[in-house]
Amino acid sequence: MNKTSPTIDFLIIGAGIIGITVALELRRRHPQASISVVDKEATPGCHASGRNSGVLHAGFYYPADSLKARFTRDGNRMMRRYCRERGLSINPCGKLVVATNDKDLAGMDLLRERARANDVILETITPGEARERVPELRDPRAVLFSPTTATVNPGEILASLVKDAREQHIDVRFHKPYRGRQGNGIRLGNDRVEPGYVINAAGLHADAIARDFGFSQTMAIVPFKGLYLKYALKNHAIPMNIYPVPDLNNPFLGVHYTLTADGTLKIGPTAIPALWREHYHGFSGFKAGDMLDILRRQGAMFWHDPFHFRTLAFQELAKMRRGALLRLASRLATPPGPAAAWHWGPAGIRAQLLRTTDHTLVMDFHFEGDQHSFHILNAVSPGFTCAFPFAQFLCEQMAVLTK
Repeated sequence: MNKTSPTIDFLIIGAGIIGITVALELRRRHPQASISVVDKEATPGCHASGRNSGVLHAGFYYPADSLKARFTRDGNRMMRRYCRERGLSINPCGKLVVATNDKDLAGMDLLRERARANDVILETITPGEARERVPELRDPRAVLFSPTTATVNPGEILASLVKDAREQHIDVRFHKPYRGRQGNGIRLGNDRVEPGYVINAAGLHADAIARDFGFSQTMAIVPFKGLYLKYALKNHAIPMNIYPVPDLNNPFLGVHYTLTADGTLKIGPTAIPALWREHYHGFSGFKAGDMLDILRRQGAMFWHDPFHFRTLAFQELAKMRRGALLRLASRLATPPGPAAAWHWGPAGIRAQLLRTTDHTLVMDFHFEGDQHSFHILNAVSPGFTCAFPFAQFLCEQMAVLTK
């Protein structure tokens, strides 16, 4: 028999980085409110947040009029401070952005312009200076250095935020999958609750939940699988992140080197079109209806070919071979060790929002809501970096809607 719980003022679905930081911001604004965060998994951040690369981005990739640009610089600063205050792992290693051909030079000019517009530090250094910092660099045409890029341990941060939430009397519960609406209530597993306001921060499943409330009518999430190769040894000489100049017409930053908070070196990621939402490995998370829906949307993208999707799909599928990923990384710098020392790490899934009207990807953060519910539909990278100021902004938007 279903149990009826007391009324909850704010119910947040999803205990990832966005759900937890929104809960903490709501507590700051509403000291007496009852706030509950629920998640279908056993622990926080089992999906995008916990499988995040851990890179704290600086904020020079995004147009100045975007929400991503607005929050990345401040989010970087706020997350750094949070890690210092809590004694959490952080590697302030910085990042090189390397141009390897003439075509990249125009992209570098655009990155400099965006850094200036967003008030982000981005230094131009000579190839010689870059090689002094990273001797393994190949033949760079030009190099930018981002001193505020850092890496953190996402799992540590999520555990700390959940602890903060519980200490502030926010109810955080796991094993509570969203089962749908029932009258004025919401079914969560075997329970039924009647929240005053519902906040949907469910990541990969946010669009499906939003449709239950009449939102996400022309939007759908399409999953992209990200895989990294991890270097098995710690004795390597690459001291920082190394990225290519990205194609800013799509949301993926290209194959790069990531130096994690504990000094592990990774190469990746891929951006492979996944066949269902939780397609991490094998048949994990398989749902036939989900796969059919995803394949239908991918088929439409393949047919209409927005942002050169066909070419991107074939390029990404080729990266599933270890040798291919290592060859791409070697355009930037020589990978240390033999190929056998590189092993596949756990996959991540990017919950990328798609406009179904024209089959294009939504490049910025996106949300929809009214006086009863609020739905965070696109919080992809750099969502982790942006979490603190983005949560403040989202709560401001909710306050306007519920006046």
